[in-house]
Amino acid sequence: MPAYHTLRRHADRTDAVQPRLDLVVIGNGMAGLRVIEDLLELAPERYNVTVFGAEPQASYNRIMLSPVLAGDKTFDEIQSRDRAWYAQHGIALYTGESVVDIDRRRRMVISDSGREVPYDRLVLATGSTAFVIPVPGHDLDGVISFRAIGDVERMVEASARGGRAAVIGGGLLGLEAAYGLHRRGMEVTVVHLQSQLMERQLDATAAALLQHSLAQRGLSFRMGAETAAIVSDGAGRVAGLRFKDDDASTLDVDLVVMAVGIRPNIELARSAGLHCDKGIVVNDTMQTFDPRIYAVGECVEHRKAVYGLVAPLWDQARVCANHLAWRGHSQYGGSVTATQLKVTGIDMYSAGDFAEDEHTETLTFSDIRRGVYKRIVLRDGCIAGVVLYGDTADGSWYFKHMRAGTDVSWFRDALIFGRAFVDTDDHVEPNREAA
Repeated sequence: MPAYHTLRRHADRTDAVQPRLDLVVIGNGMAGLRVIEDLLELAPERYNVTVFGAEPQASYNRIMLSPVLAGDKTFDEIQSRDRAWYAQHGIALYTGESVVDIDRRRRMVISDSGREVPYDRLVLATGSTAFVIPVPGHDLDGVISFRAIGDVERMVEASARGGRAAVIGGGLLGLEAAYGLHRRGMEVTVVHLQSQLMERQLDATAAALLQHSLAQRGLSFRMGAETAAIVSDGAGRVAGLRFKDDDASTLDVDLVVMAVGIRPNIELARSAGLHCDKGIVVNDTMQTFDPRIYAVGECVEHRKAVYGLVAPLWDQARVCANHLAWRGHSQYGGSVTATQLKVTGIDMYSAGDFAEDEHTETLTFSDIRRGVYKRIVLRDGCIAGVVLYGDTADGSWYFKHMRAGTDVSWFRDALIFGRAFVDTDDHVEPNREAA
């Protein structure tokens, strides 16, 4: 009998008399909260749970910050759990309080208020920090990152005064920030180092369609532009950008939003002596170098990969909760991710690896006049990547087959037209041995 079955059977007999263990979760974002929610379903009596959150709010859905900025949702609508929920489940919640030290010898965490809380198990869900380009003027009043609800509140306040904004970064967050500020009434220019938008998620054709659609909505673009400095008005506020080009050209702005990427927040783990590289290194059960300490979410590095999207966070949280609940039969093997842009009226979907080489085949459908573009990259008869623009209805269907490794050779000719044109039950691979 496998060891975990023996452990589970023993645990089931003794749950009634087992003393609760102390579980501390550092980070009250989406990943940390998901671990707690899954753990409450699996083993609600196993732990006394304490949660530290650096932000003053209880918890909220971070991926919905863009709709809040655009005015499509309110903060109340994106709150995940209120304080009453934590109290109802006997969870000690400390918000606006950061953990500054982990004493692994004493198994104790220490917060910036001097609070000491012991742990038997510890979950690090410290997330990521926004990268700020270290150019002269990056610390001026009016330079904002786009990572938390506090950033959104500052952008909303700034947009109430009108004026001009520059968003540095033409990736997913940058475009959503630019669209939101434009909806708030600002003149917005997207400044991007590369020659195309979202170069990691889109090919050149889809990126051109996206830029055209956003320009029609009123956004301006400065492509292939590198910021040399953020210019001051002389009183400590932003007045413009200066670029690294032959003319040292400038752009007059009142607000600068940095959306050039994120970095795993690993300083606490590193100071505690845990193994870190790009992120906090974990194994397939989400355990760190210290088996009493787990890590999940954007702060994690697993098999050399770090993730900044929500789906991998859910997968990691489920595995972590299973292990904490003594149901250690699940493992995390990595994630294939998909990207969608949250801009009203623009449909864009991207998943997998759509780079071409001698081992790939590409299927393309293009109706530029209608603004519809589809590209599917096949490798060894399976979907390796997909880019959809203008018609994304089949995105989840392609993604399902990509994750499953489905051999699509038998309905290849209809694949580009989507699910409605493919009945996979009628496309069964022939018996090669019989043939």
